[in-house]
Amino acid sequence: METLFLENDILVHYVEASSFPDGVLEAHQQLHKLVPYNAQRKYFGISWMDQNGEIVYKAAAEELQPGEFSQHLLPTFTIKQGSYIFVDIHDFMQNAGGIGEAFQTLLQEKNIDPQGACVEWYLEDDTTCRCMIRIV
Repeated sequence: METLFLENDILVHYVEASSFPDGVLEAHQQLHKLVPYNAQRKYFGISWMDQNGEIVYKAAAEELQPGEFSQHLLPTFTIKQGSYIFVDIHDFMQNAGGIGEAFQTLLQEKNIDPQGACVEWYLEDDTTCRCMIRIV
């Protein structure tokens, strides 16, 4: 487990999954239909447990130019600046269970932000998913 510091908030636009885990792939597919793929763009998965014990999942992307997504009227979420613990999952498409395992490990830490979320950051190499949680 490593730590990284996000210097700035990251504002993302998202498509919420209809369910977890079954609706996750569809949410990412919907997002990619609306937002053209660009290797410079940051892509995320954001999740947390709601008050009913259900996992809320959002497939998200950062705008490259302000207002770029305005015609889609997508809701926004802010990934807060600060310190994050993380585990990288390499070849995540071949190891989908690795993402869940990484978050189970990260969630054992005592200093996680109670207002935070589990963040999957799909890195530029297209094969690595950085699983991260903000710490306080």
